[in-house]
Amino acid sequence: MDVKDVAEILLERDLTVSVAEACTCGLVGYTLGTVPGASKFFPGGVVAYTGGLKQRVLGVSDEIYNTKGSVSSEVAIAMARGVRELVGTDFAVSTTGVTGPAAGRSGLPVGTFYVGLSVKDGEDTAVEIHVSGDRDATKHGATQAAIDLLGRHLTGS
Repeated sequence: MDVKDVAEILLERDLTVSVAEACTCGLVGYTLGTVPGASKFFPGGVVAYTGGLKQRVLGVSDEIYNTKGSVSSEVAIAMARGVRELVGTDFAVSTTGVTGPAAGRSGLPVGTFYVGLSVKDGEDTAVEIHVSGDRDATKHGATQAAIDLLGRHLTGS
């Protein structure tokens, strides 16, 4: 889904979204901010590239982080929930994954991501995606997946 379409829905419904990003390093927030009037639906977010920030700022529990790993659906959900509560938005999306060129500590293949969605007064969820390409391509793929996940929720599809 195009970010402009997502923004239009958020604006029409007077809803807000925040972001918690690890592997995408602010690209989701940047993408939302490319839409004119973004400040009306996107107050901001957190780039938590390392584990310590995920716990201290976003409230990801040590238990989840240590047992499930930094690249997991549980961490993606906890990140999204944490930033939604921190910023006070209706929705939040999060990204955590392996951008490459090496697999890193998770042992998961390059291009493996978990994208989380937290919904105020709703059910939080995460999806696993796989993106091919170099480091830049995987970051852009994960960013689009976050926009798509929010868009699907907003449209009920």
